[in-house]
Amino acid sequence: MAKSPDNRRQPAEAARHDIGYAPTRDVLIRCGMEVMTQQGFAATGLDALLRRATVPKGSFYHYFESKAEYGREIMKEYDSFFRHKLDRVLNDERLAPLARMRAFVEDAKAGMAKYSYTRGCLVGNLSQEVEALPDDYRSALDEIIKGWQRKVAHCLELARDAGEIGDAADCDVLAEFFWIGWEGAVMRARLVRNGMPLDTFISGFLAGLPRPDGAKPRSKRNVK
Repeated sequence: MAKSPDNRRQPAEAARHDIGYAPTRDVLIRCGMEVMTQQGFAATGLDALLRRATVPKGSFYHYFESKAEYGREIMKEYDSFFRHKLDRVLNDERLAPLARMRAFVEDAKAGMAKYSYTRGCLVGNLSQEVEALPDDYRSALDEIIKGWQRKVAHCLELARDAGEIGDAADCDVLAEFFWIGWEGAVMRARLVRNGMPLDTFISGFLAGLPRPDGAKPRSKRNVK
């Protein structure tokens, strides 16, 4: 039996991100997440990625049978990371529910600006190249997005309960609409290298929500 590689090391990638002596598997996952949010799956060469992480190929295959399995684990980790972000922002009781939606956009905009809008949504990137990916990626990506939709739907339900939107609002449909539009806004923000598409999208989304009975329609400028 081959000797297991050292499970704790500090490759250059770990040092650059100040994560100390991280387990090699964690370094590989994190490096893969960073690269794939920028260039997707198909364009990510394994050799180049391992050079970036300064991890030997033998160590990679100790943790992952193939690049396809590696991609699956990256999707799971990204989903966990993003669900935590959604929970943190959309469950912030200091803000009204619709203000939490805008806060999510501001948080995402700050994250994209940090990398000069060169990185997008990993799930969105993979969805654009799904025809070239392993067959099971399609359903995995769809389930991830549906999980995110449920969190937005819950926030919209809170907004409905608080009287911010009309009682007849179908929060599940609105949440699905949100994510369809959001992924497009992220793609456009990367194209133009600024956050204006994100601002335009959230203003339009909030302005278009069903108003409570008797409420006057809001202009986009008044949606805060």
